[in-house]
Amino acid sequence: MFQTSRISSCVLAALLGIAGAAQAAEPIRIGMIDGLSGPFANAGQAVVRNLQYAIDRINAKGGVRLPEGARPLALATFDNKQAVEESLIALRQVTDQRIGFVVQGNSSAVAAALIDGIEKHNQRTPQQRLLFLNYSAVDPTLTNDKCSFWHFRFDAHADMRMHALTEVIKDDASSHRVYLIGQDYSFGQQLARSARAQLGSKRPDIAIVGDELHPIGKIKDFTPYIAKIRASGADTVITGNWGNDLTLLVKAAKEGGLNVKFYTFYGNGLGAPAAIGEAGVGRVRAVAEWHPNTGQGVSNSPSDAYYQAFRQRYPQPEDDYVHLRMHLMIEMLASAIEKAGSTEAAAVARALEGARFRNAFHEATMRADDHQLLQPLYVSVMRKTADGSVRFDNEGSGYGFKTERYLPLSQTALATSCKMKRPS
Repeated sequence: MFQTSRISSCVLAALLGIAGAAQAAEPIRIGMIDGLSGPFANAGQAVVRNLQYAIDRINAKGGVRLPEGARPLALATFDNKQAVEESLIALRQVTDQRIGFVVQGNSSAVAAALIDGIEKHNQRTPQQRLLFLNYSAVDPTLTNDKCSFWHFRFDAHADMRMHALTEVIKDDASSHRVYLIGQDYSFGQQLARSARAQLGSKRPDIAIVGDELHPIGKIKDFTPYIAKIRASGADTVITGNWGNDLTLLVKAAKEGGLNVKFYTFYGNGLGAPAAIGEAGVGRVRAVAEWHPNTGQGVSNSPSDAYYQAFRQRYPQPEDDYVHLRMHLMIEMLASAIEKAGSTEAAAVARALEGARFRNAFHEATMRADDHQLLQPLYVSVMRKTADGSVRFDNEGSGYGFKTERYLPLSQTALATSCKMKRPS
């Protein structure tokens, strides 16, 4: 017994020593540029929680292993107030601080500006190049016509997400009249085009009875928009709205008694389930790479364990917004740095190309052609936890989401028009 305890103590001391050495080493800094104030602050803060959680998991294992020794990851945040100019100012702060990795996602307009800014910086300053990891900016052009060697996207782009949603609408015999509503910037505009094209191909009998774009983050009362949707006779609404623009939209729909189905990109969090409440049961759908109830019915589900670990770290209901893709992004970055044996941007980028991720309940591949992550997608429908159809609710609302359609990786991959220019 004494010998076993002594060995265990020695192993523990060794592990603590490894972790301590990593913490003492110079950290590998990751600069997050996103909205941490203003109307979309809740979305930005949700990102911080997810990134910090993933970073802490890497550091708890000893950090990132490099030839000169293990180094921890560290997150630095820069509030861009959801504006392009503020984002470019933040990018200059990142380069001034010699941070080698930039992450961003909540705005495709911002992402496009960062890609352009990083391209120019890397050409001017090849000895201090940056790598851009995108967790949520889903305009398809970012990995098509505007693809960049220095940019990697870890979320399914809008056409991929729309493909998943329209696969469900295609088989919904009760859908005949569709209303499109979105935010008036590159993402919202592309989403409307994608919805029209895909519905036209899969369900040419469906009529598009409304196509509305509204100012992003400016509308406080969506009642007039709900009135337009009702007047159109729509039975189905498709929206890519996110953050408060989605919450206020579905809240107005609930208060106005609008009896339609909502097909959303982000309807499973940031206040949306609570805002729409009982009216959303069986009617609100969301698409994502994962959701908390994917493991329902599976004994000792790894998915359940993963979700419960996050909730243990962040127990407050308002903090219940888990982004698997962000955790995956940090893990793939750490693995790529280790494979490259370096933090130099080009070396890490080459290590990321074609990289694969796999855990007990998810798989993904970073396509080298366009730096678009390929992964499964779930379309889930809102349910009430009290009726026993879902195990976990969202944000303490009493409402959760149940898988309606699962698309494996092979069915979510779409062709790319990217013509990648790689550095010599």
